[in-house]
Amino acid sequence: MKVIITVFTVIALLIISSCNTGVIRNEPSLLTQSDLKFSGIAKTWDEGIPLGDGMLGALVWEKNGRLRFSLDRADLWDLRPTRNLDKPEWKYSWVKEQWEKNTYSKVQNMFDVPYDADPAPSKIPGGAMEFDIASLGEVESVELNINDALCNIKWKNGATLQAFVNAASPVGWFRFEGVKAGFMPEFIAPAYNLEGDSETDNSHSGQDLRRLEYPKGEIIKAPNSITYNQNGWGGFKYQINVRWKEQKNVVEGCWSINSEFPGWEKQTKAEELTAKAMQDGYPGQLEQHRKWWNIFWLQSGISIPDPVLNKQWHLEMYKLGAAIGNGAPPISLQAIWTADNGKLPPWKGDFHNDLNTQLSYWPAYSSNHLQQESGYIDWLQKNKPEFEKYTQKFYQVSGLNVPGVVTLAGQPMGGWIQYSFGPTVSAWLGHHFYLHWRYTMDRDFLEKEAYPWIREVAQYLDLISVTDKNGLKKLPLSSSPEIFDNSRQAWFPEMTNFDLGLIRWTFEKAAELAGELGKTDEAKKWSKVLSQWPMLDIDPASGFTYAKGFPYDKSHRHFSHQIAFHPLGLIDWSKGEKDQQIIKRSEERRVGKECRSRW
Repeated sequence: MKVIITVFTVIALLIISSCNTGVIRNEPSLLTQSDLKFSGIAKTWDEGIPLGDGMLGALVWEKNGRLRFSLDRADLWDLRPTRNLDKPEWKYSWVKEQWEKNTYSKVQNMFDVPYDADPAPSKIPGGAMEFDIASLGEVESVELNINDALCNIKWKNGATLQAFVNAASPVGWFRFEGVKAGFMPEFIAPAYNLEGDSETDNSHSGQDLRRLEYPKGEIIKAPNSITYNQNGWGGFKYQINVRWKEQKNVVEGCWSINSEFPGWEKQTKAEELTAKAMQDGYPGQLEQHRKWWNIFWLQSGISIPDPVLNKQWHLEMYKLGAAIGNGAPPISLQAIWTADNGKLPPWKGDFHNDLNTQLSYWPAYSSNHLQQESGYIDWLQKNKPEFEKYTQKFYQVSGLNVPGVVTLAGQPMGGWIQYSFGPTVSAWLGHHFYLHWRYTMDRDFLEKEAYPWIREVAQYLDLISVTDKNGLKKLPLSSSPEIFDNSRQAWFPEMTNFDLGLIRWTFEKAAELAGELGKTDEAKKWSKVLSQWPMLDIDPASGFTYAKGFPYDKSHRHFSHQIAFHPLGLIDWSKGEKDQQIIKRSEERRVGKECRSRW
C-alpha cells in the first residue's frame, strides 16, 4: 500500500545495527566520497536535490526550462475532520459485528472509502520559486555536498548556484554568481485555483489541490521581495516570503515560511525571519549552518570495505539530519518534501505509525543521534491526550492506543482500518520509548515517560482482550500489515504473529521496566498477564506464519509476521539453536522471484 521517500532501506538498517558507529569519526574526505553528483538538473520533483532543517524543506529541480525550488514546511496541514468518525458505528465492536455477519462492506464504505474519496485531512505543499536559467546555457554539474548540506550547480558559462536550508535557523538561502542584472526569482503559488488540467506523474499522485477549495492566495511584490499569503481550512493560514539583493553579477537571497492555526502558539512571520536573516548576511548564516552539520557528523561514523554501502549509510544519515529537528513534527510519508505537481501528496503525506515511520527513526539510536529521535517521542507525548480519547471512543476501554494513520494534531484519518485503527499500534510505538531508555539509560525518562507509556499500553491490551476456548487471551480481531490488503480476510479470527509479537513484547517490557523501578507488584502482575497469552505460531518447516493456519505463502513487502524477530528481538539468534532454526527457516521461505527481489 505504501512506498515512500522517507523510509530507510533495509540494507542501511542492517549496517547501522551491526556496526559500532560511536568510535569512528566522519572525516570530510569520507563524506565527499558519498556526495551526489549529476551532469544535469533533475526534471521531476521527486528526483530533486533535497535540502532541509527538519521544519523547512526545499527540492531543487528543473521545470519547463526554469530552475525551481519547491518550498515546504512540516506543519502545513489541512486539519478538517475525517468523515464518519463521529458516527456511533465507529467502534471496534461494531467492526467485529459486521465481520461476523459477513457484511464487512459496510465497514469499508464507512471508514475506508473517505480516506481515498475526500481531499482532506492532508499535508499540503507550500509553494515554489523559479529562476529563468535559459541565458545560463548548458549545465556542467549538479552536486549535493552532504558534509555541509549544500546544493551546488555549475554552468559551463561559469555561472554558479549555492543553496542550503540553514540547519540552525528557519531560513533557506540561494546565491547565484556570474548572472546578469535583473536575474531574480518568480513566486509560483500551489495550484489551488489552477485553470485547466493539472499535472500527472508516476509518483502515486493524489487528488487535485483544487478540491480543497481554498481562496486564491495573495502575492505581494515589492522591490527585492515577494510575499505570499494563503488561507486554508478552518482559520489555518501560512505565509512565504522571498527576499534578495543584487550586487554586480551576484544575486543572493533567502526565503522562509510560517504557519498559523487558530489557538496554536504564534510564530514569527516569514517576512520578519527573512529580514533578520538578510541583516545577518549570507556568510554568517552559512557559518551557522556548517557548524551545525559539523557537530552532526562528529556524533558517529562508519568505515567498511564496501564503498557502495558506505555511501548508502552516509546518505541515510544526511537524510536523517535534513528531515528531523528544529521542533518539527515527526517524519511524515514524504517528510518536508511534499509533492510539487499540482496535486495532494501521495497518501496525503500523512503520519503512518507503522513500518513507514518506524524505519525512519531506527538509525538514530546506534548512530548517536538521539536528539533527532527525541522529537518523535515529544510529539507522541504532546498528543497523548488525543490518543487516549481515541482509545476510549473506538476501543471503549481506558489505557492507550494510537491511530495507525494520523494528522499533524494526532487525530485519526482512517484508510485501511486494519492498520489505520490497528489494535497494536501503540505497542510498536512503545518500542521507541524502550530504545530511548536503553540507549540513554536516563532514569528520569524511564520513570516519567518510558514506563508510563508502556504501562498504559499494557492496560489497554489487557482490557480489550477476550479468552479463547483454551483459556488463553486473544484479541477479538487481529491483523498483519498488509496481508490481504483491506478485505474482510485481512482481519484474522486468531492471533497473528504480528499482533502477538507486539503484545508479548509489551507485557515483557512492562514487567522489566516495573522491576527496574522497584515496582515489584506491578512487575509480577505484568509477568502473570504475559503468561496468559499464547506463544508465537511457528511452522516446523517454514518458520513464522501469519497466524495459526495461515502459512507464509506469498510475497509481501512488510514481512510483518517476523516482527518478533526484527525489531523486537523476542526470537534472537544469540538465544541458541532453537531460535536460530526459526530464523533460518523463515529466511529460507521465499515464494518466487518477486519475494527474493524485495530483500
